[in-house]
Amino acid sequence: MQGESADVWKENILENLEEGLLEYENIEEFLADIRKEFGGGDKESVKVTELRRIEQGGKTMEEFI
Repeated sequence: MQGESADVWKENILENLEEGLLEYENIEEFLADIRKEFGGGDKESVKVTELRRIEQGGKTMEEFI
């Protein structure tokens, strides 16, 4: 994450995490916050992220391959 607004957001998130004011149960919650703040991103990046989360027989896509 780079850029003025992203840097401010990142610093606030890191501070809140360190102080225990914020906690994410999973990556989906974190990504939802990012999308809420900055938009969904381009479709290709979103789909790549979704593919990486796919599991087959309890293994991630990378482990399965």
